[in-house]
Amino acid sequence: MDGLVVKSTGSWYNVLAANGTTYECRILGKFRMKGLKTTNPIAVGDKVLFELEQSSDVGFITDILPRRNYIIRKSINLSKQAQILAANLDMAILLVTLASPRTSFGFIDRFLVSAEAYGVPAVLVFNKLDLFSAHGLEILEEFKNIYQHIGYQCLEVSALKGTNVQLVKDLIANKTTLISGHSGVGKSSLINALLPNNTLRTGEVSAASDKGQHTTTFAEMFPLPQGGFIVDTPGIRELGVIDIDPAELGHFFREIFKTSHHCRFNNCKHINEPGCAVLVAVEDGTIAASRYESYLSIYHGNETRR
Repeated sequence: MDGLVVKSTGSWYNVLAANGTTYECRILGKFRMKGLKTTNPIAVGDKVLFELEQSSDVGFITDILPRRNYIIRKSINLSKQAQILAANLDMAILLVTLASPRTSFGFIDRFLVSAEAYGVPAVLVFNKLDLFSAHGLEILEEFKNIYQHIGYQCLEVSALKGTNVQLVKDLIANKTTLISGHSGVGKSSLINALLPNNTLRTGEVSAASDKGQHTTTFAEMFPLPQGGFIVDTPGIRELGVIDIDPAELGHFFREIFKTSHHCRFNNCKHINEPGCAVLVAVEDGTIAASRYESYLSIYHGNETRR
């Protein structure tokens, strides 16, 4: 039978069949995608083939159908391990907070690079609008200006107060959308606001570390009343970019790729080459310094969280 993986707990998968029934399934034997070493060979959003065990409602997955796209991350502390967050997405929303906890430029840019590299349209949603002071709103505008200037849609919401949540509902209607971000940015609160009958557990931000506490421990898909699905995944504390050739990295920074056509050399690395149009654009402010710093950090493999 054909099915859609709607929940993953590591060893068991909930698979939604075409008849509307959800079956608990395991992987048949050793299962690994060709050429892709990941901690999870099957991800939420995967379309699979499965069979039911004889006289049982429990099944086993026999094959994965070709993926249209996916979002993948690597652990900075375990650099050889990669994890697919979700597959076959229409959109990825990165939920951002500028305090409690702070989402850094580096984290945002690494997520956007991964989305660009694997063909997933990305949107930035700035949460906790209810906590912003006048100065905070000015900083928010600076963040938004950087990313809107290069073509990313940016929304600002308060999941707790319901402010602008309808804009997100309209955006994700009839789409399969991953909602991701640091632990503590309000993912569960936003999903609860988008799905009124859903009650995901929410957590407080640790005062000692200013980092969120994990409340989602596995990936899961939730159907939307207006059509489509939300994919909820555990909060990410660190995000590393994987499987991108440094020579091609500039292709996944929209403004760098656009500007690179004016570089003197076709193979310009945009680091110290003469006639580099990207360096000129950084110098005159056309390309944001924070974006260029993220480019250098990823290029040199120094993906520390900033």
